Amino acid sequence: MHWSDEGVVLSARPHGETSVIVELLTKDHGRHLGLVRGGRSRMQRPVLQPGNRVRVEWRARLDEHLGNYALEGLDLRAAQLMETRASLYGLTWLASLARLLPERDPHPGLYDTLGVVLDHLADPEIGPALMVRFELAMLAELGFGLDLSQCASTGAITNLVYVSPRSARAVSEEAGAPYADRMLPLPAFLMTSSVNAHPRPEDIADGFQLTGFFLARDVYEPRGLPIPDARESYVASVRAAAV
Repeated sequence: MHWSDEGVVLSARPHGETSVIVELLTKDHGRHLGLVRGGRSRMQRPVLQPGNRVRVEWRARLDEHLGNYALEGLDLRAAQLMETRASLYGLTWLASLARLLPERDPHPGLYDTLGVVLDHLADPEIGPALMVRFELAMLAELGFGLDLSQCASTGAITNLVYVSPRSARAVSEEAGAPYADRMLPLPAFLMTSSVNAHPRPEDIADGFQLTGFFLARDVYEPRGLPIPDARESYVASVRAAAV
């Protein structure tokens, strides 16, 4: 068995005296593990850092085997991602989210989205908004996507300012006013496709409140798990940087 692809390093753990088991999110082969022989060498270590984009070749005798990786660095962004607390916590959180995906199940759209987030994660003006968008994308990939296209009550497509916690659908200001205390706020930046929008800190906070509610209720609680601490650490770092 043999294939070539590109991927993002999620983790690398020692195996034996000289080898490393590397976990990648690949474009066409999903979340996938492989053995890198000699991965603890001085030449290989910088390439195997989380967040780096790599070219990968995987070989194994049978498809179900762990197999061997040969990796080549394409975008060694790990050093930049370790420069701030926010981007370091964000990288850890992104890797945790990626591990929710079944092994070897392709998610090419999510892979592309992850690349955009990692490219801007260290930018305090853009990174947090992209992280909220990635969490929304992850919910959709796991089958719990939010419907923000129109009001769940009236069908209106304008002035959508709430999300119903029951239906995970958008609600207009007029329709949601009587139930405002039970609604989740829908920040305006999620209603535009622009990645260059610079939302206000309070809008970012509303975004994380929104995605955090559905991640906890639909993804982690059914698994009997708390949301990993890396998320709260990232959100706290973003909040501190905005003060």
